[in-house]
This record gives sequence, structure tokens and C-alpha cells, in this order.
Amino acid sequence: MRFIVGIDLGGTNIVSGCVAEDGSAIHGVRSVPTGAEGGPDAVVQRIIAVARESISETRAAVPGAEIIGLGVGAPGPLDTRSGVVLLTPNLGWVNMPLRQRLQDGLGLRTGLDNDANCAVLGEWWMGAARGTRQAVGLTIGTGIGGGIIIDGRLYHGASDIAGEVGHMTIDANGRHCKCGNYGCVEAYASGPNIALRATEAIQTGAASSLASYVGGDLGRITAQTVYEAAQAGDELAIDVVRDTARFLGAAVASLINIFNPEAVVIMGGVTQAGDSLFEPLRREVSRRAFKPAVQVCRIVPGELTGVAGVYGAARAFQEQVEAGIV
Repeated sequence: MRFIVGIDLGGTNIVSGCVAEDGSAIHGVRSVPTGAEGGPDAVVQRIIAVARESISETRAAVPGAEIIGLGVGAPGPLDTRSGVVLLTPNLGWVNMPLRQRLQDGLGLRTGLDNDANCAVLGEWWMGAARGTRQAVGLTIGTGIGGGIIIDGRLYHGASDIAGEVGHMTIDANGRHCKCGNYGCVEAYASGPNIALRATEAIQTGAASSLASYVGGDLGRITAQTVYEAAQAGDELAIDVVRDTARFLGAAVASLINIFNPEAVVIMGGVTQAGDSLFEPLRREVSRRAFKPAVQVCRIVPGELTGVAGVYGAARAFQEQVEAGIV
């Protein structure tokens, strides 16, 4: 059986696993801290080490397993053709030739793509958007990323920037975003900004039980805290989740009007809010997007929790081999 090593490189953790080339199995899933403070050389060595662990575990589980390549999903922007990570603020990298470094270190043909693109590609290949030809995905965590599948292929755009859905403007005079723009959906609906909106409301006098979840230290409120409080009936938390759904709904409606996808997959910790998020989100989309586009589109949570990026990195490697990029 032939396998591809998939690597999901994040600012906090590196997740590795060996994915069967038809997507039917995954073995040797491992997660280690990224350790970005040690510099790029240290991160590269961690990637190599965890990839070797995944390969070893896979060969033990599947006698005769053949490892045919390595796919890596990394924060961008990056250049998929040259295999260079152009800039990663969370890791402190500039013009890092990651593909070549890993190819040399592991002796495997290597592909490189954006981490959010890979997560969406994974969900399209073997997850919540499986069987579609047109799909869009949003990854919601510290920031908001995304990816676009058109006619069964990941769409990169003219310079590998396509899919930066977190930086769609939903309020021209809105909150300042870390990208430098104002009113980006990320500035409202990313994990830290969900927590920030709740904290700001408490600081201006809103009644809430949220402080009791964090021992009175408002700085410890997270999006997860907000979801838990909302499920327990806290009115402020319910309002924050409902507003988050409205912000995301505006962005998703625009994506549906532009790309007319069969599925929109929402990934990340925000999905833990469950129906309290998805029901108002779907209503907002129905209110804003063209009815024929809404009727054919499913808005669903991701299915490949924790490994969507691993699956997607393996699939991206296959696409790049087919395209002659690697």
C-alpha cells in the first residue's frame, strides 16, 4: 500500500500522519509543539523528526507500506511552485525554502501549499464536502483562513493568494484587523476576537456569568468560554455567538453569490458552538444570498477534526505531482 506523509504546520503544533494515496486510511498521526521560538532550523528538524515517527508507525502497522512523498501545509503567503514560504509572522520566517529543506532532510519528493487551503482540500477529498465539484471552506481559529475548490481542483489564483476569506470586508468602517485593513470578518469572528467582543461588553457594564468561568480574570476568556456560557444560557454569550453567526453569514453569503458552491465547510473551534451558531448563520445566508445559490449549498461543520490539514497536504502533493510542480 502506498502512502503520502501529510504535515500540517501551525504556529502552535505540527501534526503529521501517513495518508493512503486513495485517502482510505491514515496511520501514524502525531502532534508535537512547533517551537517557533527556536528558529526555522529547529522547526525543520521537528518536522523531520515527527514525519519519521509517522513513517515508522505506518510501516509497523502496514507491512510493505511504501512512502511515495511528503505534502506540507504551511502558513503563508507562499509560492507553491518554488516551494518557498514568503512570510509567516507567527513563525518569523521570510523567504524560507521549506520544500527543499524537507526534501533534503527526508529524501522524499515534497509538495508545499497553504495550510488553510490544505484543510479545505482535505474536507473536500475525504470529509464534509466529499463528492462535490464546487466547495468553499473557512478555517476559524486564531485567524480566519479558507480555500476554494473549483471543478474538483484547489484554486490558487494568480499569485497563490486565493482563499484569504478572513480578510473580506464586512464593515468598511469597522474594527481594525491585524492585516492593516478595517472591518475584516477575521476582526469579528476569529477565536480571539469572539472573546474580545465578550470581554468588551462586560467591561462596559453588560451582565454575564462569563467572569465566573475564569475566576474573575477577564483576560482568560476564550471563544471556548463563550460557547460554554452560551450553552448554559448566559444571555451575553448567546448574543456574542448570535452576532458571530451574523458576521460569518455575511461573509459566507458573499462567497456563495460569487462561487455558487455545493458546500461551505466551517472548520475550527467555532464549530463547538453547534446549532447556536449554525442555525442563525444559515438564516443570515438565506437572507443575504441569491435563493437559487442557497438552495443547492450545504453549510456544514468539518468532519476531519484535527487531521483535515494532514489529509489535504497529502492530496495537495498529489495535485502538484500531476501538475508537474514537484
